[in-house]
Amino acid sequence: MSRLGQDTPSHTIMVTGGAGFIGTNFILHWLAPEFRRVINLDKLTYAGNPNNLSHISNSRYSLLIGDICDRELVAHVLRTYNPRAIVHFAAESHVDRSIHSPFDFVKTNVDGTFSLLEACRLHWISLDPKQRAIFRFVHISTDEVYGSLSSNEAPFSEHSRYAPSSPYSASKAAADHLVRAWWTTYGLPTITLNCSNNYGPFQFPEKLVPLMILRALAGQTLPVYGDGGHVRDWLLVTDFCRAIDLVLQHGAAGSYYNVGGQCERTNAQVVQTICEILDREKPRVDGNSYDKQLTFVSDRPGHDRRYAIDFSKIQRDLDWRPERSFRAGIEQTIRWYLENEEWVTQVTSGAYLQWIDKNYVLRSANRS
Repeated sequence: MSRLGQDTPSHTIMVTGGAGFIGTNFILHWLAPEFRRVINLDKLTYAGNPNNLSHISNSRYSLLIGDICDRELVAHVLRTYNPRAIVHFAAESHVDRSIHSPFDFVKTNVDGTFSLLEACRLHWISLDPKQRAIFRFVHISTDEVYGSLSSNEAPFSEHSRYAPSSPYSASKAAADHLVRAWWTTYGLPTITLNCSNNYGPFQFPEKLVPLMILRALAGQTLPVYGDGGHVRDWLLVTDFCRAIDLVLQHGAAGSYYNVGGQCERTNAQVVQTICEILDREKPRVDGNSYDKQLTFVSDRPGHDRRYAIDFSKIQRDLDWRPERSFRAGIEQTIRWYLENEEWVTQVTSGAYLQWIDKNYVLRSANRS
């Protein structure tokens, strides 16, 4: 793997977990201008796919395989490449997996974030004043740290209290608090983004949107938790990538931004929309609608009923707003999965199939 040069550090950033869903999309976005460069530090766990970015020129992109918990490795990478910013995506991120294996979530999301913050703090204080002034640590978090809203409550703002419900959201809340403390105590120039449910290309198919697309096409049941009435705010990943870019360019140190799609949908509505679009784009051979495959399974423990995001702060401060409607975004996403069968085949095998059986097939049996 080639070393990125250090001649333009202001255009070189380091990304953690860049072989995952949002990280991949952000790296593709960041590298659109030809003068930008990225170092991607990724442990390449089950959801990290290096092939997502294998076509990028190695003169502007380097993949370094390693663990963010390895503080010495992170320090070495920072000294070698001297990035002007860190964008921290690396995290265990699936609620269902956190229920089965909470240790992994605490290890990566809490211990990993702590190790990364400490390595970055020590690197930051070694920089000259000009470099320190432009350095940023951008922490990618979730709206799930705020807990659950009732149907008539106002959307989450940056001032909403934290009330995490799952091992996943609790681990992300802990990481958020560490990031805040490293800004308040040490002055490390951090920025935190709490985003709503992202969807789009390259998403590992344990998440709702790709799971439903691929199971529908395979003629399998479409398992929806409980009564299907759980509400989420949906955001196309490319819109979120624009927000991250704006924050990197113009966000003030110590800031917090909620980033959402202003697009609340129940899980059942999301699945219905996917079925309607697939009915048009790739009809079933028997002429029936894909919604015939919909089934309801036992709800998961501690399932938050509703999330919603107030993104007025980032709209006011940085002039950001989502560009794509939910319908247009889902249509774009479905077309991507239809056109990338090789990618789908690569990621939907082995351990993934075992996970689906464990988490959904057994729940369906319990429901009946």
